[in-house]
Amino acid sequence: MRVLVIIPTYNEAESLPPIIRRVRNAVPDADVLVVDDASPDGTGEIADRIADGDGQVSVLHRAGKEGLGRAYIAAFRLAMERAYTHVVEMDADGSHRPEQLPLLLERAAMSDHPDLVIGSRYVRGGETVGWPKSREALSRAGNLYVRLWLGVPVQDITAGYRVYRVAMLQRLDLNSVESKGYFFQTDMTDRVNQLGGHIVEMPISFAQREVGESKLSGAVFTESLSRATKMGLRRRGGQLKAFGQSIRRKRK
Repeated sequence: MRVLVIIPTYNEAESLPPIIRRVRNAVPDADVLVVDDASPDGTGEIADRIADGDGQVSVLHRAGKEGLGRAYIAAFRLAMERAYTHVVEMDADGSHRPEQLPLLLERAAMSDHPDLVIGSRYVRGGETVGWPKSREALSRAGNLYVRLWLGVPVQDITAGYRVYRVAMLQRLDLNSVESKGYFFQTDMTDRVNQLGGHIVEMPISFAQREVGESKLSGAVFTESLSRATKMGLRRRGGQLKAFGQSIRRKRK
């Protein structure tokens, strides 16, 4: 396996150095790519200094804040150019524990060749740490709603800690991915599923972010539900249309 760990950042100056240290300790053979969207707090410059002292760390600077999806897609393209076999998505805020990454990569390397390994909060053995019960209940309900609308057999479809097989990313039409924010994770999971990709979930402990303030909001949550509903309605409409056409053909 040639593994690239992608860490998108925007104003993560305090949290980034310890996360990179933990990643490098947990998976010393993996490379790390920081994708910084011109953070005004100097995160990009801090990442540059770390990269100057570690040949396995590199930095992709972007012109401005364009969203999580755009950052990951830019990193995916770089991973393809550099012939990596797997890419890891993880947050810089400490909510995704680098110490659990070896297990995710071990699962990704198994003989059934998963196309996507999701670090899941909501399968047996998974958990959230430091969340109030109300927030966990809302997250679980949102995941159930999205899963039912899209018909994707994944318990934690919104999860951001994941490992993709680069060969699967090469099959996807990344140019058509319009999701920029946190719906990106749902959108990508759905696309892999639509192509018949092999998706597995591994339990993780998802922690409250260790430093700084969460970038998630009620508006983000509402947008995700709205996007899932629209996608589901289009899909159901297409299925009904195809069903109607098949009935008409049989009657002729």
